[in-house]
Amino acid sequence: MAETESYPPIDPTNFDLIVVGTGLPESIIAAAASTAGKSVLHLDLNPHYGSHYSSLTLQDLTSFLNAQSPNPNINPHQSDTDTTAIDVITRPLYSDIEISSYDDSVVESSRKFNLDLAGPRVLFCADLAVDLLLKSTANQYVEFKNIDASYVCDGNGNLMNVPDSKSAVFKDKTLKYSEKNQLNSLFKLVQGHLEAVKSVETGVDDEKVISEEDLDSPFVMFLDKMKLPPKIKSIILYAIAMVDYDQDAGESCKDVLRTRDGIDRLALYHSSVGRFPNALGALIYPIYGQGELPQAFCRRAAVKGCLYVLRMPVISVLLHKDSGNYKGVKLVSGQEITSNKLVMDPSFTVTSSPSESPQDVSKFFDAGTISGKLARGICITKSSLKPDASSCLVIYPPRSLYPDQATSIRVLQLGSSLAVCPSGMFVFYISVVCDNALEGKKSLHAAIDSLFSAHTSGTTDSCSTDQIDSTEVKPTLLWSALYVQDLFEGLMGPVVMTPTPDGNLNYNDLLHTTSKLFQQLYPDDEFFPETSNTDSSDKLEDDSEVGIES
Repeated sequence: MAETESYPPIDPTNFDLIVVGTGLPESIIAAAASTAGKSVLHLDLNPHYGSHYSSLTLQDLTSFLNAQSPNPNINPHQSDTDTTAIDVITRPLYSDIEISSYDDSVVESSRKFNLDLAGPRVLFCADLAVDLLLKSTANQYVEFKNIDASYVCDGNGNLMNVPDSKSAVFKDKTLKYSEKNQLNSLFKLVQGHLEAVKSVETGVDDEKVISEEDLDSPFVMFLDKMKLPPKIKSIILYAIAMVDYDQDAGESCKDVLRTRDGIDRLALYHSSVGRFPNALGALIYPIYGQGELPQAFCRRAAVKGCLYVLRMPVISVLLHKDSGNYKGVKLVSGQEITSNKLVMDPSFTVTSSPSESPQDVSKFFDAGTISGKLARGICITKSSLKPDASSCLVIYPPRSLYPDQATSIRVLQLGSSLAVCPSGMFVFYISVVCDNALEGKKSLHAAIDSLFSAHTSGTTDSCSTDQIDSTEVKPTLLWSALYVQDLFEGLMGPVVMTPTPDGNLNYNDLLHTTSKLFQQLYPDDEFFPETSNTDSSDKLEDDSEVGIES
């Protein structure tokens, strides 16, 4: 049997939009276009949904990281004489991959894991991802559980609790009375400012508004102006505002957070607490992993008529020979599918053919350049970091682990209650923004050394003598995967390129980019118009609208 015969023909052969890759940005665009009445064909060369936003078994994740996804060696049918075919190739987004296994029981339970390729990730209860799930009604396809606790390292190896509400501040035994008052004063000031801004917008002046001079100043200077101690500053900057770079580095800081943006981040965190009755804190996580999010939008798109075909590589982009304009794609089966527009995930690029110069190709396809790097780690243990928390977030601010640590390191621990690992095991996701692989790996290893004890023959978690503090035993590392991911931003052109997973904890920046790409694709169509399920703002606040398990 010929290899091409294993690929079923697609009918119809003309669409308004073809989307290649089922990552979160591509899935959202497909769902939005389908909702707007466009005919959409959604393709993925993988046998699973999610692309670089997938949640995979341990074995599948290892294979995905190591695979260079070569294009199939197949001799497709020749294109029409009025068409030019530009070869599509894959570019590896991952490098410096280290996979280590110290306990056979982990590998033996491979299929019981749902490991996020782009972790750590959480959703704030009041962030754009939750609002978009509600607005698109994709929320009916995914359920969440809250993250039990958040901690920030104080620089001495101690993990401080991050209080997420006024009551939590006063219950926190690690904060002095003066520190509690300072933290509550800041929350009160931010809340008063936001209320005052709303009043100003309706024509009523209010002295509570923070001055424009302060709003434009670095947030760290604003916190210094309020005479906040280093401990409180660290909690606000790195565990609530989620800043990457050292804000005390002055002019050498690569990304200075302005007070205006800092207040918005504090407001997001504060408004996330208590939005849903079953979510005790600000953060939630999808049961079965982050890969459930792109699948939710794919299901929403399918309901609206989007056609899905997995295991279907695209081998060429087709151009009109005379004009050089985009025409369609050629599949591995040799079938040609035409469309008005094309969206591709960032792992694809094209090569010029002998009849097309690189300059001609760049007119319709901009592959973009690497905008940065991100070091990621996945670790598996048989015990929790904290005995009373199945899931938690840990932040290591700049310089908290070693003197030249330039950026924050984020760690997310998840347990089996979230259906991401077998019972009795825990998954840790680690990420850090970096300039190069050497710097990123140094940060990952520093976090691993701080979090875990090394596995030795016969070692169990219960007998480890390494201590996180005087009462808690470090988990023993059983398995790990470390890798460096290239960052690409979304690009608009005749062929749209979606962004890679970024280094943020939530999806707000990615959703802003995705929304802009859709509006540029279809400027006359609304990005998920309001439906009968989202007519009332009260409904957005109803816990029944978002499935959150207690």
